[in-house]
Amino acid sequence: MAITAKFDGVAVTTQANVYFDGKCVSHGIQFADGTKKSVGVILPASLTFNTGAPEIMEGVAGSCRVRMKGEVEWKTYAAGESFNVPGNSSFDIEVAGEPYHYICHFG
Repeated sequence: MAITAKFDGVAVTTQANVYFDGKCVSHGIQFADGTKKSVGVILPASLTFNTGAPEIMEGVAGSCRVRMKGEVEWKTYAAGESFNVPGNSSFDIEVAGEPYHYICHFG
């Protein structure tokens, strides 16, 4: 899968969403058709995210380990790889070394 390098023609929320004492920072973007995504970075940490809507997390740089709610096994994802997260669920994510840059596709 090719890594998404940029989005054209979008509105960007300039105030960042800061989670987990600054270990995750993202900005919301909205396309002309109303589609929403966020772009962000997770610094080295072990975190648990809860989801409302289903999400696709696309790695742009770095790597992470992910464990979905109810699963025992961790899976590793690198830049250019993505993983799906069900709605109304959660996942554990571990980032070690360099930060993990991502695009979160909602819906």
